[in-house]
Amino acid sequence: MSDYGSYTDEQLTFYLKKGEQTAFTEIYNRYWRVMLAVAWNHCKDRAISKDIVHDVFISLWERRDQVNIQNLPGFLAGSVKLSVYHYYQKEQRRSELARKNFEYETIAKEEDKLDARFLQQYIDGMVEELPEKCRLVFRYSREIGMKNSEIAAQMQISEKGVEANLTRALKIIRGGLKKYGVMLIVAIHVYRSIF
Repeated sequence: MSDYGSYTDEQLTFYLKKGEQTAFTEIYNRYWRVMLAVAWNHCKDRAISKDIVHDVFISLWERRDQVNIQNLPGFLAGSVKLSVYHYYQKEQRRSELARKNFEYETIAKEEDKLDARFLQQYIDGMVEELPEKCRLVFRYSREIGMKNSEIAAQMQISEKGVEANLTRALKIIRGGLKKYGVMLIVAIHVYRSIF
């Protein structure tokens, strides 16, 4: 086994191309600190610098038979600088996607609130058009939260009368909501075809 510590960079790259792992280890030991300093100088983050240097050396080993190295420290430093550049390019894309996603979610939440407000107004309009007893029973039950027995006592009708009026009110509202759903689907279809 040769003592690669005394070899020149040219000799080390020659043996690296042949797949000599000991030559690769010598290159790593000789240059990892310098490359860490290069990475640190460009990104000022120790963890990122370590990851980048690690990735550069892994890439060197994996592509050892494809690369043509004339100046080993220059090649490694260039690879580190390029990796830092690519890292920040990816981070910029991720940030942009995150920002767009946040904006989309904010818009979607606002649209959901608006849809809920319109739906509530639609239901309120249907409740206003209910016959008087149905409307009162519905409001006492759904808006105030009274029990059927309390509504019966308040309105001086039987609990069966309360149930019948509540059932009638809910049936009318459900029918209106089915129409609202159809109208909503038609409106969305028309909107999409226009734009």
